[in-house]
Amino acid sequence: MSDRTDDADDQPVAVRPYEPDDAAALWALKRGFETGLGAGTGSDGKAAAYEAKLTEEYRRRWLDWVGRCVAEQAATVTVAEGEPEGDEGVELLGYVFVLPESLAFVWDAAVLNEVYVRPEHRGTGVADDLMDAALETARAQDLPLDRLVLDVDRENDRARSFYERHGFTHWGEMVARDL
Repeated sequence: MSDRTDDADDQPVAVRPYEPDDAAALWALKRGFETGLGAGTGSDGKAAAYEAKLTEEYRRRWLDWVGRCVAEQAATVTVAEGEPEGDEGVELLGYVFVLPESLAFVWDAAVLNEVYVRPEHRGTGVADDLMDAALETARAQDLPLDRLVLDVDRENDRARSFYERHGFTHWGEMVARDL
């Protein structure tokens, strides 16, 4: 676990493994991740498709999957937490999700599935801390190739710049089709 201060508002930030009690807050972040994928990086149809999948059934299945991944390798989901303004307790500011080692053969490498930071905490170093945790998790895995891969929307300039700053380079291209 790392501790630091969110420079935007001197808020203490802790990076730690996900715990089952975080489920509701993690789901709120996941919703932000998914709706952010559709906003600003495609057509209205793309945004609608990402929003439409966020059903109660999807929430249940996704959180169950998170639980299975964490049970296999605890560090696969790491959260950043801070103190909310004026309230007691803590709030999750972001998360990173590296697929467990058993799924390394999907791309013959560690797979960075998702990284998300609440918009009001972007540019404060929270994402850098989460990326450090992701790299630590990936380095602990026994991989076919010593590589961490992810897919990023070519229209998401902010994300692409972030990954490039962390040493990611272009390595093939993912293509998809509807089923």
